Amino acid sequence: MRSVFWLLGLGALAVALALLVGHNQAMVTLFWPPYRFDVSFNFVVFCMIAGFVLVYLALRAINVLRELPAQAQRWRAQQVERAAVGSVLDALSYQLSGRFVRSQAAGLAALEQLNALPSAQWPRRHQLLLLAHLLVAESAQSLQNRKARDEHLQSALHPRLARSAPEAHEGALLRAVRWAVEDRDANAARSRLAELPQGAARRIQALRLKLRIARLGGATSEALETARVLAKHRAFSPDASRSIVRGLALDALGESHDLSQLQALWGRLDASERAMPELALAAAQRANHLGMQPGEPGDEDQASTTALVLSWLEPVWNRFAELDAAQQRQLVRTMEPGLAQLDATWLARLEQAQRQLPNNAYLQYLTGQAFMQRQLWGKAAQLLGQASHSLAEPSLLRRTWRSLAALAEERGDVAAAQSAWKKAALLD
Repeated sequence: MRSVFWLLGLGALAVALALLVGHNQAMVTLFWPPYRFDVSFNFVVFCMIAGFVLVYLALRAINVLRELPAQAQRWRAQQVERAAVGSVLDALSYQLSGRFVRSQAAGLAALEQLNALPSAQWPRRHQLLLLAHLLVAESAQSLQNRKARDEHLQSALHPRLARSAPEAHEGALLRAVRWAVEDRDANAARSRLAELPQGAARRIQALRLKLRIARLGGATSEALETARVLAKHRAFSPDASRSIVRGLALDALGESHDLSQLQALWGRLDASERAMPELALAAAQRANHLGMQPGEPGDEDQASTTALVLSWLEPVWNRFAELDAAQQRQLVRTMEPGLAQLDATWLARLEQAQRQLPNNAYLQYLTGQAFMQRQLWGKAAQLLGQASHSLAEPSLLRRTWRSLAALAEERGDVAAAQSAWKKAALLD
């Protein structure tokens, strides 16, 4: 389209010149006393146009000559810029390929080239400077040269570079946090993490580092909260998220020092977490350990602890058939200390579950022990006798034979009692 307009303009100019000078008989008289010059008007017009063109070309030539030093300087700066960019790319390529010595050398070469480039001639010099320092520090970290790493990291975190390249500055801070975690310095990692802007601190990469710092520093509750946020943002696969949250929750439950702290922690768990059999069993076992220590609590304390444990275990108990053998064994061992405080409702649940799964050795054992606590000797002896033939857990089997020995003594069967005591002793 532009070429069409140029052709139209040239055509209009040609028509105008033809109309003006085609049959123009005008003369121009020039006086230079005592001389007089008569010149054709067309010739004067031609001389004026030619003079304008010559003056314009002369001025352009002078400007070109005056700009030659600046152009040469810009050309040299471009060459340095290209060399610096190439060195940074080489450092990054070597870093990704695991050639850390060459990466460090390329990064140092980039720094030398960038320091020779005036910042006024290239606005992105600061960004490349920061990246070059960061690549050299990364290589030094891989080579276990902490002194060089810290020197270049401090250079990369200079406020002047941070103002010019905020995104690269945030990346340098995240790298500093990761290196502090690798050095197992939780305080330094927290300090660097606190320097991140609020928006950057909520990114998945920062949250991952926060999780590692919390686990490194033993802050299990903080690690659990961070793991929940990461799971919500799908930073891990569903199975991995469940495993991480479960592991951290188990650690938090194990760190509880009293029942009130344990109850508070249990209340902070999500409904989905409280429904996990592993967490419910771990919480119940911890409650038994804290609230039913021999000789310390009274009967009322034991009853309240048993009620608390059973309330946590009720969802797990309702899915007893879905549990694996290890979880069933753990559930039985967790419920056994509170059998003396079971009410009629729970006793009926035990009996009903045993009838639904008559061949389950763990239910036979647990129900038999519950009947024995109620002095229902016949039912207890029947179920414990069945359990003694199918139980494989040594500790449960030993307690089974002890209970059978006590039942035999209760009914006066000395031979059966001695046999049961002997079998129990062989399992010690």
